[in-house]
Amino acid sequence: MTGIDPARLAEAAGRVAAFRAAMATVLVGRAELADRLLTALVCRGHVLIEGVPGLAKTLAVKTLAAAVRADFRRVQFTPDLLPADIAGTEVYQPASGAFSVRKGPVFTNILLADEINRAPSKVQSALLEAMAERRVTIGGETFPLPEPFFVLATQNPIEQEGTYPLPEAQVDRFLLCLVLGYPGADEEKEIVRRACLAEAPAAPAALSRDDVLELAALAGTVRLDERLLDYIVALTRATRDPAAAGRPELGGRIAYGASPRAAIALAATARATALLDGRGYVTPGDIKAMAPDVLRHRILCTYEALAEGLTPEAAAAMLLETVPIP
Repeated sequence: MTGIDPARLAEAAGRVAAFRAAMATVLVGRAELADRLLTALVCRGHVLIEGVPGLAKTLAVKTLAAAVRADFRRVQFTPDLLPADIAGTEVYQPASGAFSVRKGPVFTNILLADEINRAPSKVQSALLEAMAERRVTIGGETFPLPEPFFVLATQNPIEQEGTYPLPEAQVDRFLLCLVLGYPGADEEKEIVRRACLAEAPAAPAALSRDDVLELAALAGTVRLDERLLDYIVALTRATRDPAAAGRPELGGRIAYGASPRAAIALAATARATALLDGRGYVTPGDIKAMAPDVLRHRILCTYEALAEGLTPEAAAAMLLETVPIP
């Protein structure tokens, strides 16, 4: 028993298939990225992407906005950016002698925060508040943000000069952290071929904003067995006490483990993954598939561990191998 009406499940599967096809018309070799972006949308979460320039991060977000018929804005984060440049501000009108509100780029469905770590902490905090509260206060008046509201922030892992690293508490607010690698040779050839076309392919509209909200509501009804819930909690707690989980070699090498927010994110994304695969129930595979992207930015290794080559991804992989699967 799936717990979801088969007709609704089939309808959702059709929408997901149309979305994947729409994204594939523009993006080459980024099927997993497209699924992760839709997963975050369905979970009403936000995504942090790390990757070198030229890996189609901006193109992916623009394509996403076209595929879901949503409003899209892009903000290039720079050291001189102000919180008002994100949220908006009050503007004095000489003719009337009154102030009017000028809304900032955060009032959109999909916001690309490009190179978020190049802006000072006040700007990052302003965006974080909008992400967490889904509303913005300007001049004492509170304005709700559109639904769905999705932020994709990027970081450049190469250049460190002139950057303001995001605090761990702020990074923890992102539902997923994705790391993009280079495409394969055949994929890169196809990318170059498409770039040489007289007219670049465009993604057809596959979902409406209401469709996304309906998928989000449906994902909340996907069945999560009690044993799988125990598995999620065990995985999260293992990042805080790896020795007790059967990995004594990690003891003292993880400075901070994942918070309960990670367990919530893992449960939500596992449900969304099951729905995207056309199922009304979660399997251990759904949890294991999402664990690296959920835990990567929520595990802080010690400086000694990093010097020895232990990364948060490696630590998470070791714990995934150790924690028993129900």
